Amino acid sequence: MTHLQKLRLPSLLKRVSVNISLKSQESNVLSNESYDITGRSRLYRRKRNTSIDSALKVSRATKEAQTALIEYLHCTRSFPFTDAEYISRHSPLFLQELLKRVNIEQGIRRSITRFLRYNPINEFEPFFESMGLSPYEYSSFLPRDLMYLDDNQTLLQNYTVLCNYGFPRGMLGRIYKEAADVFRYGNGLLQSKLQTLEEMGINKDIIVNIVCSSPYLLTGDQDRYFLKMFDKLKSIKLEDDWISKHLIKNVVYRWNQLFELLNLLSSIIGSDEQLRILICQHPTLLFASGNTSYSLITFFLKFGWTRKDFLSFFLLFPQIQLAKFVSNLKRSHRFLVEIDMDAQGIGKLICTNPLLLGSCNLKRASSVLGSLQTGKKRICDIIKENPLILKDWELGLRVQPLPSLNENSYMMKTKFLRDLGFVKDSNEIRKALKRFRGSGMKLQERFDCLVKTGISREDVLKMIKIAPQILNQSKDVIEIKIDFLVNGMGYPLSSLVSFPAYISYNVQRVKLRLSMYSWLRCQGLVEPNLSLCTIIAITDELFIRRYVDKNSQGPEIWKKLKEQFCPS
Repeated sequence: MTHLQKLRLPSLLKRVSVNISLKSQESNVLSNESYDITGRSRLYRRKRNTSIDSALKVSRATKEAQTALIEYLHCTRSFPFTDAEYISRHSPLFLQELLKRVNIEQGIRRSITRFLRYNPINEFEPFFESMGLSPYEYSSFLPRDLMYLDDNQTLLQNYTVLCNYGFPRGMLGRIYKEAADVFRYGNGLLQSKLQTLEEMGINKDIIVNIVCSSPYLLTGDQDRYFLKMFDKLKSIKLEDDWISKHLIKNVVYRWNQLFELLNLLSSIIGSDEQLRILICQHPTLLFASGNTSYSLITFFLKFGWTRKDFLSFFLLFPQIQLAKFVSNLKRSHRFLVEIDMDAQGIGKLICTNPLLLGSCNLKRASSVLGSLQTGKKRICDIIKENPLILKDWELGLRVQPLPSLNENSYMMKTKFLRDLGFVKDSNEIRKALKRFRGSGMKLQERFDCLVKTGISREDVLKMIKIAPQILNQSKDVIEIKIDFLVNGMGYPLSSLVSFPAYISYNVQRVKLRLSMYSWLRCQGLVEPNLSLCTIIAITDELFIRRYVDKNSQGPEIWKKLKEQFCPS
């Protein structure tokens, strides 16, 4: 037992020693430092943090370069310390190029100081960069014959005016890029323009925000139009800071155009209160980029819109970006043109459903036609009957093929008859479906046409059950035949109930037979109360033999009437 313990004890101690050593190494690795068996430390930290040291070195180099540039601008070039510090801290690209031109191994700050002493720099480069301009933006602004900023005192004076007024220095680049004339104003002019805006009761912060969004406000006569527009908005009880809150960033405004647009909207809306509500709900109508609102108004004017149309449209305008709405509207118009819809149909659709067309982001017409697997004429008819179908053809939605015309028509005919009370799979419904011809889309319209003539709904149902084919006639033809029968020949409407098939015969036959019968009746050659069925339904040969040939003048009258009603 003792011998066994002697054998195992060193082994056990060795394993424990190894485990302790491993744990110790793990702990030391976590602390970025390890020790070998001799107790000497091995600094892994330097190897692990090479990139961090490099970044710190770059950061230190940049800071020393900034300090050197500050000393140069302030001490050597006599710039105010605030200006010198801001320019140096906010021109990193210029400093990077400067660092490339000096030997940083000999001390960054010292090397740059020595370099600047003997190598004059173009001071306009860090100046413009600190104003928020990139090199490719300010390259065209660099003066050809100047290197020192104090050689352009006008530029510095106006720069100082803007800084002291409260303009962010980083935004001055945009003002310079879009309205460089501001920095060329003579002594006191820029301050005078800003003072004029203040005298209107506009807060300094609001002026700064508006000018940063629209630098042209300080050039030409734009301030005059802005003041007019500001007065107009105040007259409709909008808050002073309302304009600055709703200006869109990176949009250049022409205040003369905005003022004209505001007057146009005012003339359309009429009421100041409604104008205020409209602009508050949809500020983009006034401040959208470009001429979006003008484009929208012009588009509708082409379709004959009146002030009343615009008023109802604007008051119901949806919560959607104006630019998106106009884009959708033009896309919808192009869709209707591409499916060959007639101009009258397009105009009617745009006048009655403008909000729908502006809210739909439609697919291309070719894509919809391919998905629906149908022709352009059918799509036009579907849209005219139900414009809301356009919502199903928007981008991102899957478009299912339409049922075939025969299948679709059969379903519509069946539904029509079922709605009238026909029993499913009955002999009456099978008879009606067999005699119906063409599309089932117009059946309800023709049924309503018969009811509107004065025939009761119950009698019209009886007529359809007796002669379903009467609904194959168009609405216009039905009206012509009934008018001729009632007003032309004096028959009562009740005669149609007993002989509805009258409507199925062509107009020429009806007029020829009834006119001949009317002449014969005046001559006393026929009974005065012959039924329509007797007059219309028999063949020409039997009608001539039975009625026309009864009088010697009959054939001649028949011939004249035939030439009148059946010239072909």
